[in-house]
Amino acid sequence: MTLVVDGLAEFKTLPGTALGPSDWMEITQEQVNAFADATHDHQWIHVDVEKAKAGPFGGPIAHGYLTVSLLIPLFGQLIAVKGVSMGVNYGLNKLRFPAPVPVGSRIRLAGTVAAVEEVTGGVQATFDFTVEVEGGAKPACVAQAIYRYYA
Repeated sequence: MTLVVDGLAEFKTLPGTALGPSDWMEITQEQVNAFADATHDHQWIHVDVEKAKAGPFGGPIAHGYLTVSLLIPLFGQLIAVKGVSMGVNYGLNKLRFPAPVPVGSRIRLAGTVAAVEEVTGGVQATFDFTVEVEGGAKPACVAQAIYRYYA
């Protein structure tokens, strides 16, 4: 279920609020190949399906940074912000990849509003995110992301 936040003042009530989980998203070889082309990262564990089958993960895996980039559409399922002029990704405090994301698996995002503080002209919201792989014992990604929202 999407949390709707209306305006900057409402953000101040959110620390500790759980978000998600998002819908499941399947990771396809086509996505992985397109990401490899965009980033010039064609390491065999991502794009050489046959070689990857004999590799350490039993098949090709998504790039860690592909998983991070998918935070954006998945986060959009968790929160909708209204009554602001814009929101920007301000960065990450922490980022880890505890488990691989096999091609063909499904991931989803859950999170918590860790903190909200005022900044000039707006608020800075810090979110603790976890990307889960369906059926996986460990998360694929844990990240603390920072967004700024302006009046």
